Amino acid sequence: MTIVIGGAWPYANGSLHLGHVAALLPGDILARYYRQKGENVLYVSGSDCNGTPISIRAAQENTTTTAIADYYHAEFTKCFHDLGFTYDMYTRTDMRHHHEAVQTIFLQLLANGHLYKKKIEQAYCESDKQFLPDRFVEGVCPTCGAKARGDQCDNCSTILDPLDLIDKRCKICGNEPEIRITEHFYFAFSQFQGRLESYLADAKASGRWRENALGLTERYLTEGVPDRAVTRDLPNGVDVPVVGFEGKKIYVWIEAVAGYLTASMEWAKQHEIAIEDLWNEETISYYVHGKDNIPFHTIIWPGILMGINQKALPTHIVSNEYLTLEKRKLSTSQNWAVWVPYILSKYNPDSIRYFLTINAPENRDTDFSWREFIYSHNGELLGAYGNFVNRILKFLEKSFESKVPQASVDKDVKQRTLKLFVDAGQQIEGGHFKQALEEIFDYIRAANRYFDEQQPWIQVKDDTAGGDVTLVTCVYIIANLGQLLQPFLPFSAEKIRGMLDVEKVEWAEQIELPLKIGKVAPLFERIDVGMIEEEYNKLVNDSK
Repeated sequence: MTIVIGGAWPYANGSLHLGHVAALLPGDILARYYRQKGENVLYVSGSDCNGTPISIRAAQENTTTTAIADYYHAEFTKCFHDLGFTYDMYTRTDMRHHHEAVQTIFLQLLANGHLYKKKIEQAYCESDKQFLPDRFVEGVCPTCGAKARGDQCDNCSTILDPLDLIDKRCKICGNEPEIRITEHFYFAFSQFQGRLESYLADAKASGRWRENALGLTERYLTEGVPDRAVTRDLPNGVDVPVVGFEGKKIYVWIEAVAGYLTASMEWAKQHEIAIEDLWNEETISYYVHGKDNIPFHTIIWPGILMGINQKALPTHIVSNEYLTLEKRKLSTSQNWAVWVPYILSKYNPDSIRYFLTINAPENRDTDFSWREFIYSHNGELLGAYGNFVNRILKFLEKSFESKVPQASVDKDVKQRTLKLFVDAGQQIEGGHFKQALEEIFDYIRAANRYFDEQQPWIQVKDDTAGGDVTLVTCVYIIANLGQLLQPFLPFSAEKIRGMLDVEKVEWAEQIELPLKIGKVAPLFERIDVGMIEEEYNKLVNDSK
């Protein structure tokens, strides 16, 4: 059995911001956890280098789509690496292997009778002499009245057709587009209405989907799944492999979600493994993304998989709500965002991972503020976690010549530790990462209380045996934190294992403790609280 984890593919048209990381971080937590358990894990994603957003950016900067995609793909790759993301395959949608695999999927859907040709009306800009991709058409949502793009309303999550919009405008020049006739292939989604309803019922019964995914999917299915165009008159993307459709591209909504499978196929090819051994009816799959991507992962992608007779349907949907910034909605156009390259250049990646997990928008929108970020670092990471590790190991270094006393671990602590591995593991597998991390930090706070109550600095003088138990128990706790925190805070967990000379990484109680500890170094440094005002002022000034 394989655990397939798919992280949503960011558009290579601008830098990553913290909203992206908040949505995608659960994927790495899952991958690290399941690897620690010894499971076969395939964690895939990539940069979305086709479609409209890249074309818009290229037009704005008077350059090519390839130049834009190359720049941001390289930046994404570095950011994910520096954040500790452990993708097995991070690729891009303009790779040859992806184009060929998507064309194969398209032809499978066609051969299986799920695609048909249809002449349709499409927005055409006379000023720019081109048919307009959906995202190039903007207007007013007919459902809620908010400003919307031609593919989807971010305000009410309605999936749209550009012609549905009121007061349509071309995004390039601002003029009202004409409506012209063109021919495209459509995917007969309506054929899958019943199967998708059964699929949703199974998801409800399993408890493996987030509530927002269940609610939105039920809404879409209640309204009825409409057939959707699978080709478009786009400037870049995957060519339609059918005579008579030269110059047309496979629509990005079918092509991008197929990336999970095409990336898996490429990884399998490179490792000489049959894709059927990775993707089959026994596969457990996690799809990790923001709530704006829910219908693409709970309706469109399952429909495509059903259409090509692929048995590995999504089993777990990890769809976070939105992250706001200083109580305001993130806005890339207004530069109201904390950009990942910037925050990584100044702050510890574990600090970012901790904040975005303990404050994860799992069930409701949550807020990032510089005040809370810096106080959580100083109070929790440094004050509770880092301080516990440092005070114990420094005490051993100073008073015991770095030697670990040989004694039995406190039974109550040992029992709590064993239970924590079970409980936190269940929370992670169920997609409740915030709760898992909260339980681990409750354990850390209890460890600090244990050390303070036992007072080993007094015990070593008055009760040597008791002092030995206290110190070996604390080393035992630290050793187990080196495993428990590996999915969440891998950089500091690695430092712990280094100081204790632990090589193995596993989701299991650490019984064997070192006879002697290595050179002690602090896990974290204090952040000057003056940075709160400095960072907030920078954010405000940059957004003007």
